[in-house]
Amino acid sequence: MTRTRAVDELKAIVTQIAREISDEAQEIERAADAKEEGLAPGPFGIAVVTTSGDLVSGGAAQTPFPLQSIAKVFALELALCAVGDGIFERVGREPSGDPFNSIVDLERTKGIPRNPFVNAGALAVVDILVEELGDDPQASAVVDFARHHGGLETVDLDPDVLASEQEGGDLNRAMMSFMRHHGNLHSPPDEVMEAYVNQCAITLDCEGLARTGLFLARTRRQPEDAEADAVARRMRKLLALMMTCGHYDGSGDFALRVGLPAKSGVGGGILAIVPETAAVAVWSPNLDQHGNSMLGVRALEMLAHRTGWSVFGPPMIG
Repeated sequence: MTRTRAVDELKAIVTQIAREISDEAQEIERAADAKEEGLAPGPFGIAVVTTSGDLVSGGAAQTPFPLQSIAKVFALELALCAVGDGIFERVGREPSGDPFNSIVDLERTKGIPRNPFVNAGALAVVDILVEELGDDPQASAVVDFARHHGGLETVDLDPDVLASEQEGGDLNRAMMSFMRHHGNLHSPPDEVMEAYVNQCAITLDCEGLARTGLFLARTRRQPEDAEADAVARRMRKLLALMMTCGHYDGSGDFALRVGLPAKSGVGGGILAIVPETAAVAVWSPNLDQHGNSMLGVRALEMLAHRTGWSVFGPPMIG
């Protein structure tokens, strides 16, 4: 299949999915396990950026939203670049089985968070970055990362997220205190909290998020090029963690339904990766019990089915 034909086919699929999601939004959310019952479906956006540079989008793909936990992937990439696999001496690599903001796991594991995507794990990752980069650079490191990879001049921070996290982050601070008690937090908690809140507040639209996340799709090993090969091996580690831990207690269900590594955020966004093919971003604000966008998960399920995109088998287009 030629590139032009593949893009045209992808465009038709994305356009149709956006239309169907809009038409069937109430039924989809009614059938899902909604976190908050009775909400009217919000807008829905989808964007796909291929490794060839093609952009296909539909719906409210240019409506900005806060990344929240999706930004944890970008922070983890920076930490892996800074300290390599040493990060896993302080953060585990296993699914949690508890809510993303649970402190129970920390008690079981003596201050070692279960994985980098639960809140405690993300705070430990930020602590590593504060240690390695210093307070001032780290406060904006993930913001600068998103700006660079998204090809953006500026990146806005959501003021409501900044205010709510700074004023109501007692549980996150409790986790940091618990980790510090066990020797797994080295930096001043206020510095870690500032950097963590800034990354949660990063605001992008679906098109910007897909562009920003496209680096994750570069997974082809190149043994003849040591630097490129190291990048590919690092991307595989990130994607493995996204596959197993990216949707908290909904990760297994998402893997079964969609079959792609992805990371969700309570801002309603999801970033999914098709290795060596594309990055996909979807957004809609209403969440299920696990904190994942109900319309977003359904749209990714439809996209994976219609394209054949999956880490478990070959595609049907592209």
